[in-house]
Amino acid sequence: MILTVTLNAALDITHRVPSLLPGASHRVAEVTERPGGKGLNVARVLGSLGHEAVVTGFAGGPTGAVLRELLAGQPQPVHDALVPIAANTRRTLAVVDTASGGTTQLNEPGPHVSAAEWDAFLMTYEGLLRDAEAVALCGSLPPGIHVGAYASLIRRARAAGVPTVLDTSGEPLRRGIAARPDLVKPNADELAQLTGSREPLRATRDARRRGAHTVVSSLGPDGLLAVTPDGTWRATPPAKATGNPTGAGDAAVAGLLSGLIDSLPWPDRLSRAVALSTAAVLSPTAGDFDPAAYEDLLPRIAVTELLPAA
Repeated sequence: MILTVTLNAALDITHRVPSLLPGASHRVAEVTERPGGKGLNVARVLGSLGHEAVVTGFAGGPTGAVLRELLAGQPQPVHDALVPIAANTRRTLAVVDTASGGTTQLNEPGPHVSAAEWDAFLMTYEGLLRDAEAVALCGSLPPGIHVGAYASLIRRARAAGVPTVLDTSGEPLRRGIAARPDLVKPNADELAQLTGSREPLRATRDARRRGAHTVVSSLGPDGLLAVTPDGTWRATPPAKATGNPTGAGDAAVAGLLSGLIDSLPWPDRLSRAVALSTAAVLSPTAGDFDPAAYEDLLPRIAVTELLPAA
């Protein structure tokens, strides 16, 4: 089983409009709701790939109830181990401009989590680690959770012999990477904030020196850059995709986790991750991916091994 942790889960709401104009009134053509938050997106993709996925984190209030109901009703087999809290789960709103293909995203900050609720989560987490093959720690921290939370969860997983993937930003990333996760997956902005460099290869190598076993950096529509103990690779899709990028990075994390569990060599892991990420952009709904596009893209991902610096 693969465990994904979403401490700041969300109800993802996607509105599709013919054209988005600031300050104007819009008639919405279509509305969809999905259980959201990075770890839930990762779990949904893993379920579609045939892996057993369990989600934990927090859910509360009326929005949390809707999220859990939708999670139970979705076709992908994802098991709900979310911990109940008193405060209301946040919402995210994506507005898709169907004319341009662009997306505007509005993210609420999240509910306050009490010390007692955090303790209840830790008990759940440690119980789930006993059956986990890997754990993904994903997304922002809600109010009330200390910035070293992911570092603590990484250490607990390592003590249980479970490999960890970390996908977060800011101070939680800085603290978490020092706890030596097996893999971190920052994007370009997160890397620059962590290392002070915007040169992708230099920044990725710097991030790995800070404690991570492997760093896979997202280059947006240009694919992934991986610095691993076995080598350095760049994986690129055949063309830049236009669509809704929400959840694309989460699909990449799912691909990397799937490749880890399947013991694939790094080039194949990266091909899977980039194909899934690109197929997620092509999907009309946040946190999903287009299966036909994925199958078409997978053999066409270009993976190049980069020579070490002289």
